[in-house]
Amino acid sequence: MNNAQLNELKKRYVASGAASPSMEFADHAENAELWDADGKRFVDFAGGIGVLNLGHRHPKVVEAIKAQLDKLMHTCQTVMPYAPYVQLAEKLCQLSPVKGEAKAMLVNSGAEALENAVKIARAATGRSGIICFDGSFHGRTFMTLAMTGKVLPYKNDFGPMPGDVYRAPFPVPYHGISGEDSLDSIKKLFKTDIAPHRVAAIVIEPIQGEGGFYIAPKRFLKALRELCDEHGILLIVDEVQCGFARTGKLFALEHYDGLQADIMTMAKSLADGMPLSAVVGTAEVMDSSGPNSLGGTYSGNPLSCAAALAVIGAIEEENLLEKSAALGNKLAKRFEQWRERFGPVDNPRKVGAMAAFELVKDKASRTPDPGLTAALCAKAKEKGLILLSCGFWANSIRILVPITVSDEVLEEGLGIIENCLEELVTVETTATA
Repeated sequence: MNNAQLNELKKRYVASGAASPSMEFADHAENAELWDADGKRFVDFAGGIGVLNLGHRHPKVVEAIKAQLDKLMHTCQTVMPYAPYVQLAEKLCQLSPVKGEAKAMLVNSGAEALENAVKIARAATGRSGIICFDGSFHGRTFMTLAMTGKVLPYKNDFGPMPGDVYRAPFPVPYHGISGEDSLDSIKKLFKTDIAPHRVAAIVIEPIQGEGGFYIAPKRFLKALRELCDEHGILLIVDEVQCGFARTGKLFALEHYDGLQADIMTMAKSLADGMPLSAVVGTAEVMDSSGPNSLGGTYSGNPLSCAAALAVIGAIEEENLLEKSAALGNKLAKRFEQWRERFGPVDNPRKVGAMAAFELVKDKASRTPDPGLTAALCAKAKEKGLILLSCGFWANSIRILVPITVSDEVLEEGLGIIENCLEELVTVETTATA
């Protein structure tokens, strides 16, 4: 079927809240390239929203899934467990920067991981309060919607959210919010809304994903760890989007000079396209809830676990951490050139290959320009590049191209962005004149 026929089916049978605005349908893909149902080729700078750090259909991942498929598809691991689940749990516990001896549990999505992290934190502390941050994104279930720090488009239509969730500003110095401001806001919460002895956990993305690729300052995250320790609060680090080599480390938290979490959540590129997420934490914390209190029918299914084991192996064998750092340096160099050439391009930032820049009305005011951002993504799509925006103000362009992208395809995609900026900024200047 072609795009037009598939769009007719989408319009008739897919709920509008779940339907993609894209008129193109993916047919097949390889590494950082994708072809739609009409045969049009796209360069993929979205990576399934950070799911494909190893690219579409990485050979080692495909091979591992096929081998597992020939052996076992499903039993429900609570009925009869299987080797890939416990082997992956072992690997994640060995690799994750959490305090003390670690244990893990597996589920299907980032939202499920965050839901379970909150359940575990409440069980471990006997407390109920959760503190999150403006601009955060933790999922689309009711609890994770309550934790998510942005109304549109995620939670506007769904009525009251679960209670005992509180919020502080995420430090974004470019927009006038320092780490000290964020810490002071949390301390004010302790005075105005919830006493610290009632807080089970503080949940933070070390580098925000949907919130704009903003990077938590080292001093701030260290102080947050100390604040949690002072009050017996668990620190939950959400690595759903920034984990698995995107930042030049396996986990973004490894950039923070030995800082450790009590609980970590991970998903997306953990299994390079297969549905899988994990909660990894201090063993005593992870063991705090009763028998059969955690899990689900499909949680940690054998195919996804096999894929994740292959992902970890490929990251190690193919030097993908070094490649991520090198890719980030290439992106930073190009972003800086654009910042100098184009008035609206500002605040380029990156950790490894987790890179973004902002589009603003002008550099002096730093006023976000979401309209230009949307126009850039749309024009890039017309020219054959899948590009994503993000951010609290919807004005950041983020790059989630597979780390395995070839130099030629990377340059093609960056060239499209540059060409679009040349066209759009010229149009904008002419229209203003």
